[in-house]
This record gives sequence, structure tokens and C-alpha cells, in this order.
Amino acid sequence: MSAIQGIDPTARRVPPMGGFNLTVLRIEMRRMMRNRRTIIFALIFPAVMFLVFGSGDQGAEKVGDGNVSAYVMVSMALYGGALIAAATGAGVAVERALGWSRQLRLTPLHPTVYILIKAFVALVMGAVAITAVNVVGLIKGDPQMPTDTWIYCALATMACVMTFAALGVFAGYVVPGENVMQILGPGLALLSFLGGLFIPLSQYSGTVRDIAYWSPMYGVAEVARAPLTHELPWYAIVNAVGWFAIFVLGAAWRMSKDTARV
Repeated sequence: MSAIQGIDPTARRVPPMGGFNLTVLRIEMRRMMRNRRTIIFALIFPAVMFLVFGSGDQGAEKVGDGNVSAYVMVSMALYGGALIAAATGAGVAVERALGWSRQLRLTPLHPTVYILIKAFVALVMGAVAITAVNVVGLIKGDPQMPTDTWIYCALATMACVMTFAALGVFAGYVVPGENVMQILGPGLALLSFLGGLFIPLSQYSGTVRDIAYWSPMYGVAEVARAPLTHELPWYAIVNAVGWFAIFVLGAAWRMSKDTARV
């Protein structure tokens, strides 16, 4: 009893790196790998979409340093990466419902480090989805573009999926439980249509095209395809950076509200 009374709470040391450790990272990776339905959908559906829209005679038409097939492949890789990254971020909704988030807040793990771990897992899973579509493209042989352009597009796409990891975390703190992916899944599909991933914006009417320029998917799609097309309007960059900032700030705001209850 005297030993307990002799402990000075103010003398507790904050763990280095905000409490980051490989055990938490391993747990997060395992939890995401158990979500087989989302992973399989994110790996297979974009690849099938690429095979449907990126093959045939139309796919051989020239676009920038490559062809239409390469353009479609990059777009579908972005969609797959965005879907699985959003699902990774949205996992906070289930964790909050199960009480896991509350347990973590009782540990020395800093909330910012927790979000960074989520971001890293989302990046890894997004990379898996992007690689899957690119491997299908390599096997099929239809996409034609220089090797360095291929690599730059893949790296740009990986950077872009972080926007949707932030969206997933934001939605996970707003929408309760497992309902979050029931909203995010169709929502991302709609944003992909509107942002020009499935249908080129040139085929839309003027009004719909004007709305598309403001959608979260438009800017990142232009950034991901820029190494191929060599076209990157300034307003696309503003769009991509703006939506990333909105989702990150929204996630931080909701996380601060959530942690304030403990």
C-alpha cells in the first residue's frame, strides 16, 4: 500500500514515438486481412472493370505516352486502391462499437500515432489493390506506356489513395458500426462515375461536368493519370489538396470529440 502511495503520477514517462509499436501495427494488419469480402471486392472488381473497358480496338487508341487501355488501367487501380483504403479507415466505426478504441485510449498510445498506423495500413492495402490491377494489365498486354511512366502512375496513385483513407476515418467517426461501408461503397462508386474514372468527363453534359470538377475523385484521378497524359490543370491540384485537407481535418475533429469523452 505504501509503494502505491509513493508513486508520483506526474513522473510517468511518455513512451517514445507516441507509443507506436509493431504489435499494434500487426494487430491492425491482421484485422484488415480478416475483412475478406471488402478485400476480394477491391481486388477483383477493378480488375474486371479494366478488362471490360480497357480491352479491344478502342483500347489501342493513343493517349499521352500510352494508350486508352493504360488510361483505364490507372483509373481502375485508383478505384480499387481508394475502395480498400476507405474500408481500412472506416474500420474505426466497428472498433468504436466494440469498445476497442476506448481500450486504446486507456493506453499510452497517442491518438495521432493511432491514425498514422491506420494510414500506413491503408497505404499497404491500397498498394495491394493497385498492384493487382497493374499485374492484370501486364498479363493482358493491352496497356502500352513507357516503364518509367508506369511506375510514376502507380506511385502517384498510391499517394492519392490516402485521401480516401482519411475519408474512411472521417466516416467511421460519423456513421455508427458496420453501416459505414454500406454508405461508403456505393458513395465511392458514384464519385468514381462523377469524377471521370468510369466515364470520361468529355461525355458528360456541361452542367454535370461543372459539378464533376468539384467532386473528390476528379482531382486525384487527374493527378494519378498525369504521368501518362501530361495534363494536370491547376484546379485539379487544388481539388486534390483541398479534399485531402477537408477529410483529414474532419477526421481529426471527430477524433478529438471522441477522445474528449474519456
